Amino acid sequence: MSKPNLAPGSNNVIELFSGRPLQGTRKKILRIAPEFDSLEMLYTNDSSPRKLYSLKIVCWALRDDGEVVGMVPWLNEIVACTELNDPLNGRWEGYRDPGIDDIFYVAPAHKIMELETSAEYYEFQTDTPDDIIQEIPDIIGTHAVLTDNGFKSFSLIEVFSWRLQADGTLHSMLVDDEIVSSTPVLPGDECLYSSMDHPDFKYFFQHRIANKIKEQDPDALAAISLLIEP
Repeated sequence: MSKPNLAPGSNNVIELFSGRPLQGTRKKILRIAPEFDSLEMLYTNDSSPRKLYSLKIVCWALRDDGEVVGMVPWLNEIVACTELNDPLNGRWEGYRDPGIDDIFYVAPAHKIMELETSAEYYEFQTDTPDDIIQEIPDIIGTHAVLTDNGFKSFSLIEVFSWRLQADGTLHSMLVDDEIVSSTPVLPGDECLYSSMDHPDFKYFFQHRIANKIKEQDPDALAAISLLIEP
């Protein structure tokens, strides 16, 4: 699959329920730090309001208001855990350390310190909003779903990395296998492109769901069938 030719600033990501492009002002991300200790976001949804669900955190982000928040792939974007407020699919309930079964509500002190000190050390002067500030690997098995025919067929592609641009946007990067010139693929390679700028990008799936789809699990395939557009 080749890289799409998109105009700078184009917005091809559509909000799942409204059908409108994602827009509006957001707090700018200044710096990110990968989550290596399997910390999770906890959330509830309306289908089982008394049950807690968990989702692995990709990274922690320092924003321009000084707050540090966990970030997770959710539906068709990457969002701050604390701002998850989707009446159909989830509401944030806190963070969790599964190793000690501890629940907490603010970013860990060591992540706050890491981000604040690194932001102070790296004071980037950039000329364009799409300059690359950081790129970190995806280590939680995130997959992007691409389809151009309303889910009658689709591609399920592993997210290789997350790229922070100077304008504060965080992009999920995929590998274009047709233009790989050397291996292993490394962050910053020319064969990487942003799934979130791709016109066929629809959703993020976590690795458990993605693997069930790859294994042709009947329940997972039945769920996918509900997404097929008439």
